[in-house]
Amino acid sequence: MTLCPPQGPTPTATPAGAGCCEEYAGLTRRGLLRAGGLAAATGALTATFGATTTQTAYAATRSAPRTLVLLSLRGAADGLSLVVPHADPVYYAARPRIAVPKASLLAVDAQFGLHPSLAPLLPMWQQGKVAAVHAVGLPAPNRSHFSAMEEVEDADPGSSARVGWLNRLIGRDGWEHPLRGMHLGDAVPPTTLVGPRPTFAATSVERVEVAAAGDDDGERGQRRLRGLRTTWGGAGGPLGQGARSALGAVADFRPARTSPEAPRGGAVYPDSDLGQALASAARTIRADVGAEVITVDHGSWDMHTDVGNLEWGDMKNKATDLAKSLAAFFTDLGALGDQVTVVTVSEFGRRVKENANWGLDHGHGTVMLALGGGVKGGYVGRWPGLQNTVDADVLVTTDYRSVLAELVTTRFGASSAQVFPGFTPETVGVFRA
Repeated sequence: MTLCPPQGPTPTATPAGAGCCEEYAGLTRRGLLRAGGLAAATGALTATFGATTTQTAYAATRSAPRTLVLLSLRGAADGLSLVVPHADPVYYAARPRIAVPKASLLAVDAQFGLHPSLAPLLPMWQQGKVAAVHAVGLPAPNRSHFSAMEEVEDADPGSSARVGWLNRLIGRDGWEHPLRGMHLGDAVPPTTLVGPRPTFAATSVERVEVAAAGDDDGERGQRRLRGLRTTWGGAGGPLGQGARSALGAVADFRPARTSPEAPRGGAVYPDSDLGQALASAARTIRADVGAEVITVDHGSWDMHTDVGNLEWGDMKNKATDLAKSLAAFFTDLGALGDQVTVVTVSEFGRRVKENANWGLDHGHGTVMLALGGGVKGGYVGRWPGLQNTVDADVLVTTDYRSVLAELVTTRFGASSAQVFPGFTPETVGVFRA
């Protein structure tokens, strides 16, 4: 995971590393809070081999006809910069230095336009394969990164059970396998995957291996693997069960690890954490090892300083990385992209009004992007109108769970009540079967 970004050229003298707040900077230091929660929530063993982490699993893998890629924009992304409400005059009045001029926007309609750094996604947008749902978020403001991430990813307010909504999704039937729900780009799974169902996390496709075995295709590696299987084959308790499960999961993942590394279709991924994570996701999907859910993190979007404008700044850099990575991902997948749906989430948005440091402080509503299979393209949602006061937020008109509930019911045939307990979703109109 990317830590606080380096500062770009700026007319303000901002100390290095001050772009994100102390709470978010603490969260990104290895995500220790997430890791601690994993063990506490599941009560199951987490077995680690090198950078590969799995939990207990009991069944063989199987094909996944559809895949959801959940892309978390960590640090609270500013929806007003990514999808600009150019028809709302308050937007330009509240942001005299950082607002995106209407003349520079892409895919402009009567209300909105895309940030020009999202240009790599424009061909997909024009094909009706990208949607933007604006003024979306938690039902009530929560300006704490940690607390809001937990609330968004648990998605079961009032419950003492710490189970992520994706763990509930992959637990909707009787089939269990750690490759069904996985996190790529980091060896620590997010809260969305935490729960009783086995899940899997790895920094990259290449790192999904038994570290002690080295080259498991060679005689030496095979000898070590046989030794590990003998050692753990008869071991009792959760430790033995977890070790056997991890060995089996690594073996089942082998088609992905041994698949060609080069992207297809002329796709070129950025040399960034997000680009490499999505490249691993594409290889995993092509190998068809049973990945129904893949989570990927992208940060930091916590831009208290140096949001910048079209010439410089963190927004330009992050939006460019986001768009280039996603465009490469779908180019790499080719026709398989129709089976894959990507959805972005962020714990909250930013204030309407820019601050004195070319930045934006914690707010409420933001934007969700949906791309790929089953997406009804275009701008979606009810625009609430903006207020130009110091603490004004983007008011939320669509609960983020309504977007996700529509996705899991239309694309995966899941029960909304099972995945989002106690929540009654409204129709958003962004997905089809």
